[in-house]
Amino acid sequence: MLLIGAAAEQYLVSLTRANASPTTIETYRIALADFETFAGTEATIEAIDLLQLRSWLANLYDRKQHPATMRKKIAAVRSLLQHAVKQGWRESNPAKLLLTPKLPKTLPRVPTEEQTAAVMDGEHSTRDGAILELLYGCGLRVSELVGLNLEDLDREERWLRVIGKGRKERQVPYGGKAAEALDLYLAERTPKTVDERAVFLNRFGRRLTARGVQLLVKYHGQMANGDASLHPHALRHAYATHLLSDGADLRAIQELLGHSSLSTTQRYTQVSLADLMVVYDKAHPKA
Repeated sequence: MLLIGAAAEQYLVSLTRANASPTTIETYRIALADFETFAGTEATIEAIDLLQLRSWLANLYDRKQHPATMRKKIAAVRSLLQHAVKQGWRESNPAKLLLTPKLPKTLPRVPTEEQTAAVMDGEHSTRDGAILELLYGCGLRVSELVGLNLEDLDREERWLRVIGKGRKERQVPYGGKAAEALDLYLAERTPKTVDERAVFLNRFGRRLTARGVQLLVKYHGQMANGDASLHPHALRHAYATHLLSDGADLRAIQELLGHSSLSTTQRYTQVSLADLMVVYDKAHPKA
């Protein structure tokens, strides 16, 4: 009999060996710990059934968890049980029958070009300036930014090698302002050890964390626009939306963002249409 906690640890180790992203592994770790807490520390992987899974799902609803969070947790447990089937720990995966909550159809909140410019042109350190330029100038996810290593930079041709979701690799160009900001920062970069390969470092000379980037973006949003809700993904949204507004091809934007599906990228057309409707309502005499 294999306890759920032990099965989860073995599964997480297998994800690490399969080169799953640290973000995915941590998300799954939290989700599986949540299910283990609900099921009980003495519960076994063999005893999990659909009724228990539905009770857990009802518990997530009772705790008013966001549908996106619930979907991630269900995906983690479903993947664990699928792994258990492959390992011969159990015969079937009842989580396949578990209904996934639907996500509300919401448009991403995108800062305007003026708001973005205020953040980019504000006062900040050379490191923060380079971070902001790459987040907005390349549309990087925060995990992609903090995962950058020195060997991922082609400073002569102005390309980044980015490892995105699912460990998928892509190349992203960056412009003159980002190149200038990056050069200024790298000239001052002071790693803790000579073998530290991370591009962006914290004050201890070690790799900067996603949380550290979130805090500095929030700070600069507050300083520039009085908006402490600004987050790195909003700059990624701004990158895509502003490209689209200036006539960039949707397929090209999909490649630059690293979206596996065009439908994900198409959300930005809805954002642009929403902006157009605001302009129409304000300016058109028949609006």
